[in-house]
Amino acid sequence: MPNGESPTAMPDSEKRIVLASASEVRARLLRAAGVPFEAAPAHVDEAEVKLSMQAEPVEAVVEALALLKAQQVSRRFPNAFVIGADQMLECEGRRFDKPENLDQARAQLGQLRGRAHDLVGCVMVVKDGARLWHHVGRATLEMRDFSEDFLSSYLAAVGEEALKSVGAYQMEGLGAQLFARVKGDYFAILGLALLPLLDFLRTHEVLKR
Repeated sequence: MPNGESPTAMPDSEKRIVLASASEVRARLLRAAGVPFEAAPAHVDEAEVKLSMQAEPVEAVVEALALLKAQQVSRRFPNAFVIGADQMLECEGRRFDKPENLDQARAQLGQLRGRAHDLVGCVMVVKDGARLWHHVGRATLEMRDFSEDFLSSYLAAVGEEALKSVGAYQMEGLGAQLFARVKGDYFAILGLALLPLLDFLRTHEVLKR
């Protein structure tokens, strides 16, 4: 939990916020926005859920995963507002997961090179197991037709960081050089639709209006 009281925070202990994620980026976004929270990662078998929902639209899958994560953590934090989030990458009908190693990252980036793909994400808020609110968004990103030499230098520079996102890139860092154009919510691309979430928290007086 961040040190010190945020000027936007409500003093009421009933307004406790928990992020059901181990994502450093999501935590950084909340912290930078002055949201006081605790991080408590969920442990959901995402592969099993995706397999069981492979015939469903991507939007339905990310919504289900965000809800499962938030509900699981909510059981450990009574009365807390628990934030769950999930994101998937879809390119020309194919869905991508986080690469398991740098060889997979290279292959994945090679398949996305010169093409447009979509990042579909959901952010969910649950309290005592009950869904209060959610937001699903889609952003479209077009990768430029970069050279093999650039790809090699990129992966050498970012190393294991490439394995932390579904696209093997971090838009807020060196990964920006992979792209020709982007259409969509920048925060959602990073993994958390921050502005709609902040609006919900203010509306429910979890944060000051």
